[in-house]
Amino acid sequence: MPALSPFHLAIPVDDLNACRTFYTKTLELEEGRSSDHWVDYNFFGHQLVIHFKSKTEGDPHTNPVDGKDVPVPHFGVVLDWEEFHNFANLIRSKGIEFIIEPYIRFEGLVGEQATMFFKDPSGNALEFKAFKDQSQLFAK
Repeated sequence: MPALSPFHLAIPVDDLNACRTFYTKTLELEEGRSSDHWVDYNFFGHQLVIHFKSKTEGDPHTNPVDGKDVPVPHFGVVLDWEEFHNFANLIRSKGIEFIIEPYIRFEGLVGEQATMFFKDPSGNALEFKAFKDQSQLFAK
């Protein structure tokens, strides 16, 4: 697989201070530039920007996967196997409520992966995953 370029993702948050604390203190991400309305983060080598936006009501959407309700939309990153498990332990130690607890999908099969879901204080759903063999990221 060729080297990946960092992605840039900007997401809305309805409480900039609570989300700033969450991404900085809870997830322990490095903060970059910021203003009164947005904050940049080093999101595992990618650029994540949280932007203040007033809350709008709407029903969260989910899709069934493995008998679990996966939130849509969601975003995250693919970590290496050991880093995923260390990060899952960090999230547990911070008392974050999981939407979907860490578990293994396709165990012993092509595409075996660990995955977990949780939300930030503004309700943005995050998924973190790791492949037992990262070369199988797009394997069928």
